[in-house]
Amino acid sequence: MFPLNRNRRLRNKESLRNLIREYRLHPHDFIAPLFITEGKNKKTPIESMPGYYRLSIDNIKKEVKSLWSLGIQSVLLFPKVDDKLKDNLGKEALNPHGLIQKTIKEIKNSCPDITIISDVALDPYSIHGHDGIIKENKILNDETNKVLAEMALSHAKSGADIVAPSDMMDGRVLSIRTVLEQNNFLETGIMSYGAKFASSLYGPFRDALDSKPGFGDKKTYQMDFSNFKESISEIKADIEEGADIIMIKPGITNLDIINEAKNTFNVPIAVYQVSGEYSMIKAGVKMGYVNHNEVLIESLTVIKRAGANIIATYFAKEAVELIS
Repeated sequence: MFPLNRNRRLRNKESLRNLIREYRLHPHDFIAPLFITEGKNKKTPIESMPGYYRLSIDNIKKEVKSLWSLGIQSVLLFPKVDDKLKDNLGKEALNPHGLIQKTIKEIKNSCPDITIISDVALDPYSIHGHDGIIKENKILNDETNKVLAEMALSHAKSGADIVAPSDMMDGRVLSIRTVLEQNNFLETGIMSYGAKFASSLYGPFRDALDSKPGFGDKKTYQMDFSNFKESISEIKADIEEGADIIMIKPGITNLDIINEAKNTFNVPIAVYQVSGEYSMIKAGVKMGYVNHNEVLIESLTVIKRAGANIIATYFAKEAVELIS
């Protein structure tokens, strides 16, 4: 006897599949990460991230306008800091005329409606490549939080719409929210990396910013990727401390965490498809193992299906050009 329900009936042709599709990518889903470097007319290739570049501020402005024209309305900024400006205290991170502060102001002037999200972490500024202040080879939590809060305030003063602490120090969201409120930046959002795992997929990003740890690793502050319940606890704590958006990172290895966060918490869930994910796909395409466009759309769609409201990805521009 034949089944009464045949699911394949609605798979017969593309127009039918399009009609019943549950999840669709949209340009407004994406945040485009951008790497900033000093100088003029700079477009420096990142060897481990084929097709991606460090851009000087003049080229960042051009790129932002290009993204906006495609419908991508949010950017996430990361500075490549000169080695001469690095120390153990993050002094350059607080420079009101520093690279990221200048970039925020320039973007605001050239494309005022775009949402600017600024990375708040000390690793680009650290002589040690770590996300915090170091003493006797240990990352100091509370001392780091004080600098992160001042750093976030500096970004807000420059015009950042959202600050994004990516360091995983305990209590840093509360420290940042308190300083922002005290200085009347009541509308500045916090996109907290609520569950950032100590992943092997960050290597190309660290190449881009020259921010590899000078000793040890980041496992004393970034999360163990084996732990599910702990990640939900971390997210809950950040929301209670004042986070407006929660970021989960990496993307494809944490679909279960994304789904649980989406079903548990009533805040937007952002997901970072990280540099290693990007570079693996590019490498697979180069070797002829996978189809570029197909694997790009599939990888992003399953992240959205898992529960992401927002996706930060180096494929943002390529994805939008495809879905449009």
